[in-house]
Amino acid sequence: MMFRALTMLVLLGAIVCDAQAQAQTWPDRPIRFIVTQAAGGTPDIIARLIGEKFGKALGQQVVVENRPGGGNVIGAQAAARSAPDGYTFLFATAAALVTNPHTFKTLPYDAEKDFAPVGTIARVPFFVMAHPSIEAKNLPELIALEKAKPGSLSVATDGQRNFSGMLTAWLSKLGGVNLTQVPYTAMPQGIQDTVAGRVQVVMLAVPSAAPFMQRGQLRALATSSASKVPGFDQVTPIAETYPGFDFIGWFVLVAPAGTPADIIEKANRTLDEVLKDPEVKERMQKVGFYSDGAGTPQSTAAYIRDQYNAWGKVVKEIGLQKE
Repeated sequence: MMFRALTMLVLLGAIVCDAQAQAQTWPDRPIRFIVTQAAGGTPDIIARLIGEKFGKALGQQVVVENRPGGGNVIGAQAAARSAPDGYTFLFATAAALVTNPHTFKTLPYDAEKDFAPVGTIARVPFFVMAHPSIEAKNLPELIALEKAKPGSLSVATDGQRNFSGMLTAWLSKLGGVNLTQVPYTAMPQGIQDTVAGRVQVVMLAVPSAAPFMQRGQLRALATSSASKVPGFDQVTPIAETYPGFDFIGWFVLVAPAGTPADIIEKANRTLDEVLKDPEVKERMQKVGFYSDGAGTPQSTAAYIRDQYNAWGKVVKEIGLQKE
């Protein structure tokens, strides 16, 4: 018995020493960031900006690997099945981690168990945008218009089970109306239809919304964030009409579950330094992304959990069934 106990202690000590050695030498080869969107899009641009600075700080190249498709499932699955050695990270979206589990009957990954949070990257609010012909100047006026003429307002969405579709259904329930959704497989067409007036309303992330606001093609009625967006103080938060409303897009960095804790901590510190770099903050804000730093792995895990619960409530309240 004594011999067995000593053997176990020696083995445990060897494992701990090996993990510490891995963290001390990490990284000694290129790192991979898996992005669940196509190359050239805003998420890809942000990932490459962060990846370049992240790699320089660690003395290794960061290779961005685009795995688009399947509602973020393809990329998330690839990351979940990667070796937990600190050389693969997922540039994760809210869809991959907190809405897919509520809308898919089955997923080829477990959003909670298959990933280890590293840090928060950025958040991006959405604006409720209306065609200029719509008389409403804010959200309460928009709801009042729909109540006065039920069925008169339609909203371009990215589908009933995606971000703008679920938020449209939630706003309808909160406002006691039934905003008509017009789903698009390609949102650029939905945006153009709204600009042309064929659809009256659309929800756009700040980077996409800003050019249409500047050209006077669309009017921002409200923001989905709990507070006003820097540089857009005229846009009132939905939360001022419906308290507690706070649904935004975001990115976090996660690693495959089982990645050594020391590597997670080192990656977190490096990410935090990158996000607090003045040049990075400025470049991100120019495209409508905001960050206060990476936080900690623990605070990131808590945020993901809170978001999972919040979206779960929305899905339940709007009666959306898993498919």
